[in-house]
Amino acid sequence: MTGVPASAAGGPSGARGTAPAAEAPGATAADVARESVRDSGAGEGTTAVQPGAGPREGARAVRGGKIGAAAVDQASVWNVANLLTMLRLLLVPGFVALMLGNGGHDPAWRSFAWAAFAVAMITDLFDGHLARTYDLVTDFGKIADPIADKAIMGAALICLSALGDLPWWVTAVILGRELGITLLRFLVIRYGVIPASRGGKLKTLTQGVAVGMYVLVLTGWLASLRFWVMAAAVVLTVVTGLDYVRQAIVLRRRGIAERRAALEEARG
Repeated sequence: MTGVPASAAGGPSGARGTAPAAEAPGATAADVARESVRDSGAGEGTTAVQPGAGPREGARAVRGGKIGAAAVDQASVWNVANLLTMLRLLLVPGFVALMLGNGGHDPAWRSFAWAAFAVAMITDLFDGHLARTYDLVTDFGKIADPIADKAIMGAALICLSALGDLPWWVTAVILGRELGITLLRFLVIRYGVIPASRGGKLKTLTQGVAVGMYVLVLTGWLASLRFWVMAAAVVLTVVTGLDYVRQAIVLRRRGIAERRAALEEARG
């Protein structure tokens, strides 16, 4: 029996030690493609692309609706998740200009600034979800997404404090916590990843609502309400920050213990 060459099957599938099912008598080219996808570990909803196929042929080779589209966009920085992140970065200077427009206390200008801030917060919810759901995670997104998050929040807090609407110590606590936890994550990444907790997500939501209420020019009971919302945001900021420090310490100790155990096992 004459086998199908490895180049036609999308890879050296014969390396497993058994002949692929696609090499059975009467096997079609589609059978070979399906077998090569299974051998290479490709996800469901994709088919093999023949060597030398151009971008258009490669795009047509992907099937499976949204999952297939994600597989095509995955290799490109210009996917929808990264575009939303870029939009947030571009909104930062526009937001600052609107916040400081006409002296910084004009209700109309502040309303436009609130709209820009709201768009940034909404895109923050969607870009990460899209990246994880449709496998659009890229190195650019991993770096740019947290930068965009902290840039818009930091710009809002600094503008509010500069205008006298928010005490500087509140801005210092929130920004200090965010920058400190980001640095802490990098320091312990060799031992593992600190996952985002429910408390951290609630903190982010509360911060966004509180800062958004301060961006608007509110009076009466709404002005009193925003004070308590900001107070809750500060408490959650401190509590979740301490919890992340605890997790980092536990993660580091566990990682060191595992390394020592591995070294002792290797020596023994």
